Amino acid sequence: MKEETGPSRRSFIKKLSAATAAATIGSNLLANEKKTAPFEYLKRSPAISANDQVNIDLIGAGGQGSGDTDTALQIPGVKLVAACDLYDGRLADAKKRWGADIFTTRVYKEILNRKDIDAVIIGTPDHWHQTISVDAMKAGKHVYCEKPMVHSITEGPAVIKAQQETGKVFQVGSQGVSSLGNEKARELLKSGAIGQINYAEGFWARRAPLEVWQYPIPADASPQTVDWETYISNTHKRPFDEKRFFRGRNDTDYGTGMAGDLFVHLFSSLHFITGSYGPEKIYASGGLRFWNDGREVPDVLLGTFDYGQNTAHPAFNLSLRCNFVDGTSGTT
Repeated sequence: MKEETGPSRRSFIKKLSAATAAATIGSNLLANEKKTAPFEYLKRSPAISANDQVNIDLIGAGGQGSGDTDTALQIPGVKLVAACDLYDGRLADAKKRWGADIFTTRVYKEILNRKDIDAVIIGTPDHWHQTISVDAMKAGKHVYCEKPMVHSITEGPAVIKAQQETGKVFQVGSQGVSSLGNEKARELLKSGAIGQINYAEGFWARRAPLEVWQYPIPADASPQTVDWETYISNTHKRPFDEKRFFRGRNDTDYGTGMAGDLFVHLFSSLHFITGSYGPEKIYASGGLRFWNDGREVPDVLLGTFDYGQNTAHPAFNLSLRCNFVDGTSGTT
């Protein structure tokens, strides 16, 4: 990614992701460090001037976007000035959570037009990632976009082009790439301390309804409280459906299923550690085995991936599994 130079206020943006990762990881990683000497507590300590302030905006104030914002606000000098969402209830919650003085709107371009915003966090469903990311960078904003970067691989080049043309910082929120543990693993692999990779395996299992994307639907969900027409404006037209709005990860129009939501974590960590750009051969299989709740995406997904000799290291194979049926006893 192209680096941007400029005043300290702007350069501070580039330190935000590193500091945010430290705030996220620091409370959990080696929490009992005093009892585990001689191990050293892993942390980042970016140099941040007391005069630096970064004004941020949240676009998509659901669970993930709100969590990202809470973490960012732990960093000195970060201030939330605006929030955008298509559901009125989340806008009301944003004011309760972060202060009645923040600006709220359903229209994300109203926020991008503001001169007092330096960076945006994009926590919308996948099908809006590309459009908002491109618009934000062209409006002069730095971007932290939740994974996956785009809804379809064909959307990727436009995001890359916008970043290259604007020089704005663009980060995709795959936690593994900000992981101190993965940084250490990369270091150990490069040094030869952990030998050669021949085979790697990753696995996600989830059981409870919330974990498998059966999110609660607010009692007041309706065409009056939800801007449904905007939500579906870049995909297929259909009547208002509260499940498709509040549980969009289950539908191919708005989400990317297990592959884009969970496989991407495992891929990004592996690629970060090994320096790989992706496999040469892919085989995947899965289907709906249990959660017959109207969803379109599989609840079981298996993938095998062949990383050939075009990587920065000898060839290896990868196996990934996602299972939303493991130990499940019922639905809601």
